[in-house]
Amino acid sequence: MERESFENDDIAKILNENFVPIKIDREERPDIDRIYMNFVQATTGSGGWPLNVFLTPDLKPVFGGTYWPGPNAVGSGKGQLGFQEVLEKIVQTWKEQPDKFLASADEILLRLKEFTDEGLNGVGEGAEETLELDLLEEAYQQFNSRYDSVRGGFGLLPKFPVPVKLALLLRMGAFPAIVKDIIGERECENAKHMAITTLTNMAKGGIHDQIGYGFARYSVTADWSLPHFEKMLYDNAQLLSVYLDAWLVTGDQLLLDTAIDTADYLCDDALKNPAGGSSHQKEQIRCIAKQIQKSEGAFYVWTRKELDAILGAQESSICARYWNVHRDGNVDPEDDVHDEFIHQNVLSVVTSIEQLGQAYGMAVDKIDAIIKEGRKKLLEHRNKERPRPNLDDKIITSWNGLAIAALSRATAALASYAPESAKKYRENAVQTASFIKKNLYDEKAGLLKRVYHEGPGDTPGFVDDYVYLIHGLIYLYEATFDAGYLKWAAALQKKQIELFWDGQSGGFFVTEGSADDLILRLKDGLDSQEPSTNGLSANNLFRLSSILGDDEYALYARKTCTAFEAEILEHPSMFSSHMSSIVASNIGMRSIVLAGTDGDPEIAAQLKEIRSRLLPNTTLILLRPNIAESEDSKWLLDTNPLYRWMLENLEARNGKPIVQVCEGKKCLDTFDMNELGRALKNLG
Repeated sequence: MERESFENDDIAKILNENFVPIKIDREERPDIDRIYMNFVQATTGSGGWPLNVFLTPDLKPVFGGTYWPGPNAVGSGKGQLGFQEVLEKIVQTWKEQPDKFLASADEILLRLKEFTDEGLNGVGEGAEETLELDLLEEAYQQFNSRYDSVRGGFGLLPKFPVPVKLALLLRMGAFPAIVKDIIGERECENAKHMAITTLTNMAKGGIHDQIGYGFARYSVTADWSLPHFEKMLYDNAQLLSVYLDAWLVTGDQLLLDTAIDTADYLCDDALKNPAGGSSHQKEQIRCIAKQIQKSEGAFYVWTRKELDAILGAQESSICARYWNVHRDGNVDPEDDVHDEFIHQNVLSVVTSIEQLGQAYGMAVDKIDAIIKEGRKKLLEHRNKERPRPNLDDKIITSWNGLAIAALSRATAALASYAPESAKKYRENAVQTASFIKKNLYDEKAGLLKRVYHEGPGDTPGFVDDYVYLIHGLIYLYEATFDAGYLKWAAALQKKQIELFWDGQSGGFFVTEGSADDLILRLKDGLDSQEPSTNGLSANNLFRLSSILGDDEYALYARKTCTAFEAEILEHPSMFSSHMSSIVASNIGMRSIVLAGTDGDPEIAAQLKEIRSRLLPNTTLILLRPNIAESEDSKWLLDTNPLYRWMLENLEARNGKPIVQVCEGKKCLDTFDMNELGRALKNLG
């Protein structure tokens, strides 16, 4: 529409003479986008972008839609209303019947409030009810009914990864036995199978950039072969975490390789400072909002002639067979409505190196080396010869929080397996957190900013900025055991409650109560491509309650879940991010506390054991004898007296490492390290 309409002189004249045109960046102001997207969905039955809405002077919507063709649009449907016609009808109605126009707006607003009442029909602030564990079994059944058993994934085209749903499926079999018994052993195995099949097919598919790594937003085909060529930071951060989970429960090398490749993409591309310069600038870690190219997929697709020229005959033959490259292209004409992919190939893995070894009479190691060298040459050519996609380099606090969480998890999970990579991921997570604290956080007021672009923006942080950053900081503590991150997370959590908590129905609003430029104050309960802020909030609150020994946080967590009781009971699979907190509401959050001296081999061995497992709803704390020397660590000891008692016990044992494992109110006595495995099994 930008080219067809907004750059058209006739359209511009109508707009400028009759309207106040306002362009909204939906990533900087998701609150505004969400309100008016709800309006369009309620009145037309569907939504999407570009989003165009006509408002009264007091911001009430009266008419809206997505795409309308411009005056000279090519290929628009016969009889389809054009944007100029829409504008002329709106202008005519406003001039001839302004009272009717305004009355209609009032009626629409009432209906819109009913349509957007998510989280406002729960059991209320004072309720003590707990949602039942049976909801996980119902969620599983809903996933199973929509599962594509051939290609993986769920629902209709286009296919979105939706990492939060895959994460829940992997966790079903990793929850304590009481939960697995309710879901069913066979069902838990099938849940894992659904997630692993989906992740495996995605890793091999065109949705996964086989040359530069990272995942596109979604696939327009059922087999994940043809993506919409747009990479988002929030997708890749979440997918890194999910691929780590998948590796932890299977030990599968492809899943591990994909996790490492995605983490490297985040560090070397998505989080890389494009400005370069001084070491100070390099510490200003930047986050990709999105990468888009002017011609669909031009940066990412290949012809067979290009492979022949870049790789040479034998390498080209092997790599072409591995990545499904054909001389006439591999995109189905039915999926290429604009003829953009003629003779072009989107790379997907369609065979194994073992099969290629048999076909070419070569050792597997030789085939593997040829493919790796081929990828290296193609990447070098792509970066050198092709213009890069457009880069939206705004730094968005919430998406940074997801990246911090994912890289922190990679740091912990890979510390023993790939220590050099883990070190890089830790450095990037720490630098990202430092950048936010320095540039987007007012420590005195305790407030976050939403966006940084050549300086902090004016937009205050929304609830997702607080929630996702708290999420990241908790995982960063568990990767570094630097109590400063917990202290910051706790401060942000208190501020989040102050600014966004619904004291009447429970749960958190998207915006502050003081926002004066909005017609509605919404809540976010449903998961989308990003996890629900209320679902993740409940999890943060339970984790902080476990670590800090603060029961009030757990109470807020329970009230957050029950605020969405009506919606969760009807569609539990659409509230996947809430499910871990529903488990915690029923049986508590598990915690492992280790105490020992620096460099103790027993501590190192047990950390390795703990981090080699997928342990949902489990917090990890490490205490050392000299911890009280740090102001932040002293704060942690003062906040939870259990930790000071454990250090006293450690001293009484002459520094011999100890561990305590708890689940809710049930704790095992302090015992030796070699009993940790038994304790975890007993608690499960």
